Amino acid sequence: MSTDIDPGLFREALGHYPTGVAVVTAVLDDGTPAGMVVGTFSSVSLDPPLVAFFPMKGSSSFAILRTAKNFCINVLASDQEPLCRKLATGGSAKFDGVGWRPAPMGSPILDGAVTWIECTFEETREAGDHYIVLGRVQEFALERSTLPLLFFQGGYGRFSPGSFVAAGPDPELIQAAQFAQTIRSEVERLSTEFGVNCSVLARVRWDAVQVLAANNSPHAEPFPLGHRQPLVPPFGAIFLADAGESDVDEWMRRAPDNTPERRALNQAVLDKVKERGYSLLTVRPEVMQQHDALLAAFEESERLPRHERAVRQATSDLTEHFTPDLEPGQLYDIATLVVLLPAMPGLPPMALRMTGLPQDAPADEVESWIGALKSVAATVSA
Repeated sequence: MSTDIDPGLFREALGHYPTGVAVVTAVLDDGTPAGMVVGTFSSVSLDPPLVAFFPMKGSSSFAILRTAKNFCINVLASDQEPLCRKLATGGSAKFDGVGWRPAPMGSPILDGAVTWIECTFEETREAGDHYIVLGRVQEFALERSTLPLLFFQGGYGRFSPGSFVAAGPDPELIQAAQFAQTIRSEVERLSTEFGVNCSVLARVRWDAVQVLAANNSPHAEPFPLGHRQPLVPPFGAIFLADAGESDVDEWMRRAPDNTPERRALNQAVLDKVKERGYSLLTVRPEVMQQHDALLAAFEESERLPRHERAVRQATSDLTEHFTPDLEPGQLYDIATLVVLLPAMPGLPPMALRMTGLPQDAPADEVESWIGALKSVAATVSA
């Protein structure tokens, strides 16, 4: 290393960059498993499919592992820190008690790993005090859709993504929930009168949070109190009806497609909501069930990016079904109907929502639901 660079400070500086933790495994000629923990695994190329890791030249574990014909990268999950520490130790007993099964070419796939990638050795070259080991991918699979284990500043950790269930004493959320109690009787009356689910939503940053619910529909409410719905266009248009230009622009950017054509579609939805004072989504129950399943998978995965992308795309795909013109004599399947509550000092934007509505409802019945919600909203401003 250059005499101008302090090795300790260099290591500390690089330690501020988090890396994933993986275990490189192989089976030796005598059939015994071998492996080493690495924090330097990286993808290299898609065509051909290549990955790499960077062991130290003096690593005794790599000296053993490189004698194998192939190897497997096991990406560890955030709950596998004990396994990581066990396999990071030296000695021939590191695999004692460790569950694994053979990959197609025989390399160990560790139980509970997020994903595994089996490779043949493509090239090994020197790079200072390390090797660069290139592997050509032969087989791979995603085992668990969960958070990976990270190495950061000398310790192990994980991401802390948001949640669809409100957590912590958020002041805005507390105030919204307290206010919702003041109109509980009206919400319950609507739910009973129409045989629907009726709830109060509060916009907290870029989520719509359910802070009160009355469920008298024969169709169960799929999400619990405190559930967070990401405001991805066209969802959330009701909360943007009175918003400023910068807020609307940020909402538009949350769509998976920010092209002029998509922005124009989302702007058209927003303009209708502003004009009519309500937002409604008309889709068959099975379509909404598919969307809700993606939301549930997103929550169960702790908001992993690939699940978030799926939710954003599925939400965007519903744009053409938002706030259509209600034509006399036509029947409608209303998935959600939302009316904005008047702005109140000290409170986040809030709205009334109906779900669990009867299928094949005529336009005049839909109009009666809209009128009932608007009537309750009007009493709030009185």
